[in-house]
Amino acid sequence: MKRKKVVIGFLGTKLDSGATDKRWERWRPTVALFGHESFAPDALELLTFNGDFPPIVEQVKADVLSLRPETEIRTHALDVSDAWSFEQVYGALHEFAKGYTFRDDTDYYVHLATGTHVSQICLFLLTEARYLPAKLLQTASLSRTVGPEAWRGRIEVIDLDMATYDLLAARFEKERLDSQGLLKGGIVTRNEAFNTLIARLERVALKSTAPLLLTGPTGAGKSALAKRVYELRERRHLVEGAFVEVNCATLRGDNAMSALFGHKKGAFTGAVADRAGLLREADGGAILLDEIGELGLEEQAMLLRALEDKRFTPMGSDKPVSSDFQLIAGTNRNLDVEVAAGRFRADLLARINVWQFRLPGLAERPEDIEPNLDFELARVTREQRTLISMSRDARERFLAFARRAPWPGNFRDLAAAVTRMATLAAGGRISVDDVEFECEQLEASWGAGRAATAANPRVEAFLADKPLDRFERVQLAEVLTVIAATDSMAEAGRVLFAHTRAAKAKPNDSDRVRKFLASHNLDYTETKALLAA
Repeated sequence: MKRKKVVIGFLGTKLDSGATDKRWERWRPTVALFGHESFAPDALELLTFNGDFPPIVEQVKADVLSLRPETEIRTHALDVSDAWSFEQVYGALHEFAKGYTFRDDTDYYVHLATGTHVSQICLFLLTEARYLPAKLLQTASLSRTVGPEAWRGRIEVIDLDMATYDLLAARFEKERLDSQGLLKGGIVTRNEAFNTLIARLERVALKSTAPLLLTGPTGAGKSALAKRVYELRERRHLVEGAFVEVNCATLRGDNAMSALFGHKKGAFTGAVADRAGLLREADGGAILLDEIGELGLEEQAMLLRALEDKRFTPMGSDKPVSSDFQLIAGTNRNLDVEVAAGRFRADLLARINVWQFRLPGLAERPEDIEPNLDFELARVTREQRTLISMSRDARERFLAFARRAPWPGNFRDLAAAVTRMATLAAGGRISVDDVEFECEQLEASWGAGRAATAANPRVEAFLADKPLDRFERVQLAEVLTVIAATDSMAEAGRVLFAHTRAAKAKPNDSDRVRKFLASHNLDYTETKALLAA
């Protein structure tokens, strides 16, 4: 049994018009639907706004019936007072779709050549979402055709379920992967958790302008990632202004206020000229406040106002200024602990913690050591303008060492290690001896760092009155030192058990830390708070 064809489309109030015989000498999209034997619709659902243009409707109906007398033509007056209002048009078309009876034995087509741009977009969206279970129908004039056949134009069916749509979907997928590649600096990372984080960040960066909070240990790549987020938004025209970066740990006193919010000449000793301030420099763009936990409470209060109102008052001025900036904040501190200790404002944390992404340290991503090694070798090749490579044995030796190393400085440590090996390599080829020497230097440096950290006065005070054997004291001191320097129990566990966790299919770092503390009758939350006090 032959399936019926039904076309749904708007009346073309200008293109479909015409009462004299000359109307057949130009393209008329609705009438043209019925001028192609290869298509031949059986019915037309003609949409209008509030019953307007009845003479045109009657003329179009008459012309269609003159071509195909058996055609069923039904008109539908949609309740829309403003044809350019997305809300009204989409709502009216959505109600039409919900109230229309779609038959299984009928093929439906949505005509996109008529109506306002708003109505065309709404029809497409409803069809793509399957509220209108139809194929798209596009008609167009043949610009070089004049005379009696001009009214027919050409016709094209676009099926959203066909390969054409698959090609569009493939293009969108490629753009998504390109965006994620940009966020990863072009490094083909293999760590599943990190790749998931980047995929989520890519969606957020393109759909939200709310503050981003990047956390994680020093050297994990927070600053580089923030710059790539800006570059991604810039590519998609989501920012127009500059990218401004500041390390809040370098800001103190009047310098902090002046650097961030600007000042007027004479505001304080040394203020010999007006200064716009970094927030104003970032107007229309983005600002990275790295180590935001280092800001003083007064600066935090002004930053909160700037975030909420996009306005703030420079030092020495009685007139507020405005800046519409996007904020990316970075910290290696646990800001919840800082709030509990009174060093960070709870209301500011709530404002900047809309989207938080914790970057894992290098030791937590052993799968990504190799691609990052290749990235660093390419970097030093560019910088030294000499091809830098590694022998196979040297590469295997370094990777074996790197995958079990703690990397307390994370990617900064790795970059420095590759730079040193490249500098010492004879003829630009890193040998096993070069690797062995570098590994010894790294272990010595990390050992010295641990020894220096072990002298943490808070840890020493915590252990002062505890009756412990010497071995127990050394062991507990190491655990407490790591807890004081990390943001969570899971992160502390990843640092403490970096070597043995690699052999476990499902390492539970938090549980191992919890059990160790419990053996000394200690609770993690209470211990962390005491070490931070």
